[in-house]
This record gives sequence, C-alpha cells and structure tokens, in this order.
Amino acid sequence: MSTPSLKKPAFKELGLSQPLLSALAELGYETPTPIQEQSIPILLNGDDILAQAQTGTGKTAAFALPILSHLNIKSNKPQALVIAPTRELAIQVSEAFQSYARNIKGFHVTPIYGGQDYNIQLRALKRGAQVIVGTPGRVMDHLRRKTLDLSTLKTIVLDEADEMLKMGFIDDIEWILEQIPKEHQTALFSATLPLSIQKIAKRYLNKPQKVHIKPKEMTVNAIEQFYTLAANNQKLDVLTRLLEVEDIQAAIIFTRTKNSSAELSERLQARGHAAAALNGDMSQSLREKVITKLKKGSLDIIVATDVAARGIDVERVSHVINYDIPHDTESYIHRIGRTGRAGRKGKAILLITHREKRLLDDIEHAVHTSIKQLAPPSLQEMSEKRSKELAEKVINIIDKSKRLKPHYKMVEDIMQHSGCEAQDVAAALAYLIQQSNPLPENEIEVARTNGRHDRKPAPKRRSKSFGESRGRGNDRKKPGRKTAQPSNARKTRVKKKEPVKKRARRK
Repeated sequence: MSTPSLKKPAFKELGLSQPLLSALAELGYETPTPIQEQSIPILLNGDDILAQAQTGTGKTAAFALPILSHLNIKSNKPQALVIAPTRELAIQVSEAFQSYARNIKGFHVTPIYGGQDYNIQLRALKRGAQVIVGTPGRVMDHLRRKTLDLSTLKTIVLDEADEMLKMGFIDDIEWILEQIPKEHQTALFSATLPLSIQKIAKRYLNKPQKVHIKPKEMTVNAIEQFYTLAANNQKLDVLTRLLEVEDIQAAIIFTRTKNSSAELSERLQARGHAAAALNGDMSQSLREKVITKLKKGSLDIIVATDVAARGIDVERVSHVINYDIPHDTESYIHRIGRTGRAGRKGKAILLITHREKRLLDDIEHAVHTSIKQLAPPSLQEMSEKRSKELAEKVINIIDKSKRLKPHYKMVEDIMQHSGCEAQDVAAALAYLIQQSNPLPENEIEVARTNGRHDRKPAPKRRSKSFGESRGRGNDRKKPGRKTAQPSNARKTRVKKKEPVKKRARRK
C-alpha cells in the first residue's frame, strides 16, 4: 500500500501532458488530492489499481487524467470504458472528461445510460468516441446488440463499485468484464471493499497496486459542519432563515422521501426562492434540466432525495442542508460530499430534533470530528443581512445614475410638499421595502430550550376515584381491601357488549 508524501506535489510533477495541465489551471485545480496524488502515477504506468476512497475525494480526475494522457486521438474507436452505478454519475463523469480535455482537439466522450432514447446513443456511437461512460444495464444492452465495440479497449474503470453492489449490478459487471479483451488495464474505485468486491478484484485485476485513502484524509475536512436543533414544526422557519442569512451561492437540501422533497420545494417557491425538487418520480430528461439550471444559475436550490442527488458535482453548490437527518452515517457522508469537492470549500448544516441527537453522535464518530451547534438566525441577524443587501443594491444603482433620472423629480416633489429632508425620504422608502417582506414576529429559541419543545405535552388526566385508578384485576388479587363497586349502569353496559362480541366471533 502506498503512502502519501509529506509535501504535496503539483500536477505538473505527476507526469501529465501540457494540454491537461493547462485545462486544470483554467479549472482552478492547484494541487492534487490524496487519491489523485497516489492513483495518477500508477495508472500512467499502465498498472491495474484497487483504490479505496470516500466520495468527494476527487476520484474522477484520478482516473480521467491518466486515461486522457494515453488516448490515441487519431482513432475514434472506444479506448476507455467507465462504468458508473447511476445515470447522474455517468453524466457527471462524461462532463468531467470533457472539461479536462478542453484543450485536446478531436476528443469525444459518449455517455450511455437507461432512460435516454437508444437512437441518440446509436448515432453518437456511430460517429465514434474515445471514451464511453455508461451504466451497467445500458452497456450490456449495447454489447448484446453489437452496437458497442470494445475490441480496441485499453482501460476499464469501475467507479463506486460498492454502490453497484448495493444496487444489484455485480452479476452485470462480471458479465461485462468477461466480454473485454484480455489485454487491458483495469481500475476499481470503491468507498468500501466488501468481500464480493474483493473477489471481483482478485478475479479480474492483474497484480493491482492498492491505494487506501483513510477517512481522516478525506476532503470532508474541507467542509464546515454544523447542526441546528429544531422541532419538526419549526424546521421550515429555521430553514428559510438560514437561506436568508447564509452566504449561499447554491444549495442542495436533502429530504428522506420523494413526497417531502416535492412538498418542501413548493413551500420554498412560495417564499420566493428559486427552488426545484429532484427525486426518482421525475423523468430523466426533467432531472437533467434541473441540474443544468442549477449549473447555469437560473436555479439556486434543489430539494433532493439521496438516490436522485448521487453523482451531482456542481461547482456553485456552497451549502448542503440536511432537512431530514439520514438514517445511516454513510448517507450523511455522501450527502455533504456534494459540496467541498476536490479541495473546494463548502458548508453542511444538519437540522435535528432533540430525539435525534443519538444519530448525531454516530455521525460525529464516522466523520472523526465534532460537529458544532449553530443557533437559528436571530431577528437581528436577519435585519442586518437585509440592510447590508439593500445598501449594496442602492450603491450599485447609484453607480448607474442614468436609471435614476426619472425618479429625481418624484423625490423633489415629496420634499417640496412635505418639507422633509432627502434622508427622511430615503429612510421611508427603505421602510416600505421592509414592509413588503416583514421580519418574523418571534425568535426561535431552539438552542436555549434544548429541544424540549419538540415533545408533545402530556394529555391532561381526568380525576378518577380510587377504584377506577386501580384495575379491577388488582382489586381481586387483594381480598379484604375495600374498593368502589361499578355502578348498575356500568354493569348494564358490560352485559350489552357481551352478545355483540359473541356474534362477531361467529361471523
């Protein structure tokens, strides 16, 4: 097992070509992550690799850059095949290849996945591509139809192999591997290495070099993590305050179910946020449109379920908010990995109730760090943020003074008829803007109450006689003790119930 050097090398020290180095510089990549530092030289050397690393560590660049270095651009036949567990990840990997190869003329990558029209994929395959990225089922379909020729394949990559195991694709993966020419390089990347994955590695990898990026080396350390205590009936209010006060470029909000993702996105839209749902009930084309809008900036928030958001890597995403706490720590790591990827900064906020603090302890143990508590934004913080944003807008408008000329006369008329100063008029206008979106009336005192408000008040007990408060069975066990006897009316009711029960049994 290789070990990382004490001093991080630059990408140029890893043996990459100049067009790739230029592309990385344009994309803002400065130093390689641990998985890139260790994997790139191995793959450039032509060796097989078995790499274990969590999501968000930069695995895509770790295998994409060496593949691009070895391509014969003059040939349009498939030279590399990347298999990914989901459509979203397949698309994301394809886009990453395209970004890294921006300075390589004649490069083509084709994604093939279920849910897309076969004709689109057939035309792309017919035109030719050096790299194919696909999901297991669709790759199998094309191989059976003989519309995908892997006779010239040099490299195959299994990305997120443990996820493919969970989704039941292992048999498909083995079938695909058996169709590939014997002379090729194999790279297997996985967050965990269960026994079935190890068996595949032993069977299909040729003396692989092993790389293991331990959890403490994960780029999850680049993500600021916080939790906020909030009752279920206060979560929406806390969330909207966070969205207003935090410096958010774009955010992914996670919910547990498809219905809750759709409902929450609608509520956020009603409160003026550019939000949309992303879940398994949506068609693939609609999901792609949502992600494209998020990338382009016409959408700032997506409310997603775990499966729908897997593989999303949007540079704008500065925040991940767990509206519903995940049931397991692995899901939490996958969720927050949507931000702070490949060395970028990010922030993750977890909304929990008092009763979910045990799950929080499990998460802290998994990520090897203490997650700080974040109090819900106060009214003062909201007011200060609004004032700051309004001041910035006013200054920007003043800088473009041509737009103000029609409004000067209105201000002069107000000052002339009311005797007010210009400062008074400006303050009144600011007040009107504030009234159009008033601050909430009350503070949310979640942190100080320690979550006790989340518990429902106990129902009031009606007063009972001594005999009613004790069960009649208990009274019979203690002969000689005086107890209140049931009234005649109660006896009558008991007698009336008996025949009803007997008739029910006969039915």
